[in-house]
Amino acid sequence: EWPETGRLALYLLGLRATCPLPEPGPQRLLVTWLKYYLEEDWAGSRRHGHPLTSYYQYSLGVLALCVHRKRVREEVIHRLLAAEHHGKFRHAGVSTVDTEAVAALAFTCLERERLVGSRLAGELRAARRRVRRRMVEAQDPDGFFGNVYSTPWAMQVFIATNMCRTQPAYGRAMAALLENLDAFTTAATMAQVLPVLHGRSYLDIASMRCQEEPDTLMPFSAEPPAEMLGNMTVRLVVECPKPRCPQHRLYDRTVPAPAGASLLDVLRAAAMQGPPNFTFVTQDTPQGPFLSRVLGMEARQQQRSYWQLLTAPGTSLQMGVADYRPHDGETLILRLSEW
Repeated sequence: EWPETGRLALYLLGLRATCPLPEPGPQRLLVTWLKYYLEEDWAGSRRHGHPLTSYYQYSLGVLALCVHRKRVREEVIHRLLAAEHHGKFRHAGVSTVDTEAVAALAFTCLERERLVGSRLAGELRAARRRVRRRMVEAQDPDGFFGNVYSTPWAMQVFIATNMCRTQPAYGRAMAALLENLDAFTTAATMAQVLPVLHGRSYLDIASMRCQEEPDTLMPFSAEPPAEMLGNMTVRLVVECPKPRCPQHRLYDRTVPAPAGASLLDVLRAAAMQGPPNFTFVTQDTPQGPFLSRVLGMEARQQQRSYWQLLTAPGTSLQMGVADYRPHDGETLILRLSEW
């Protein structure tokens, strides 16, 4: 089966943060599985020079093991260092801030918890400085590092390295974040931004003193959002590159949907209207539903392909299918792409 590196890493981070009862048996087993996944993640794709999943998931695995104060083989760490040094934390030719940030957090944790020797610790510090410098240089005019969702990851790096008070880029990012908190609607994205709002990073989980944690969790019931009245029409286009698809444009039709509907709702509406029949499949992930198959064509991680979500003429969406809410008259493009 495909390694569950990222999912298990996030679970172990969350488990440590909840201060579980001291029952080391099951937790030790999960840590062992994560170590196994890290090895499988890499060994299965040696000829390609990258993990089977992604450097993002691979970095999450190293970070989770470090937070649990578990040593990893130096070769595992050197793989990440080599990827950073050779600029492999990229997607479609563009540097990915979230991957760089998670790797930098892992580097910082390994050094802080003294899980590596002094020479390797020096290499980790140098890599972390390079990552942090690139983040500052890549900050956009709106204050985001990459986009609204990768910004909390980058800010955690500044917090973990005690640079948030002295780095002006951090203040600009915080201002941008506070103006866009309504973008964080899933449990996974909320989990990334909440520590930042309290001046913390995931590295603070490692130093929690669980016996002193008060039981302050209170149930919260939010009022359901007011329903938006009316309807809208969205143009839905499905594209597949040549030569795989000689026709290139596989679907092009207007789809009526309720005002305020998500992109996922629009896809469901398209599947109901036919012909031509529109079909799609999603997979559940920690970040919400992931579009895996459209019109019978599957995006496969082994082939480094995915269904890219765009709004015409070619702006990539920064949200998933369940989060993005199109507006009336908008053209949405589902494009089978490689990464």
